[in-house]
Amino acid sequence: MSFNAKLKDELTDQLFRAILLLQNEEECYQFFEDICTISELKSLAQRLEVARMISGEHTYSAIVERTGASTATISRVKKCLHYGADGYKIILTRLAEQEDAVKR
Repeated sequence: MSFNAKLKDELTDQLFRAILLLQNEEECYQFFEDICTISELKSLAQRLEVARMISGEHTYSAIVERTGASTATISRVKKCLHYGADGYKIILTRLAEQEDAVKR
């Protein structure tokens, strides 16, 4: 398992267990609306889309146009994709698999 050990503590464990208990998209909206500001939630969504677009080999200018992300944010996400804990890769793979299954 590859993650930053500095992140691991009892409160973070509790948060992740709580997230894993959410059963559908509606529950996610309810929980995240309560736990995050709108700005925080939009930033998380933006970073995920930046990661998806980087993985799809889109240009920085296309990513900026679609997401409104700064080039600094794009660079940070790119660094995580290449040198991070592979969290983006896991999720992007699963999202692509889910999308493929829906298309069939």
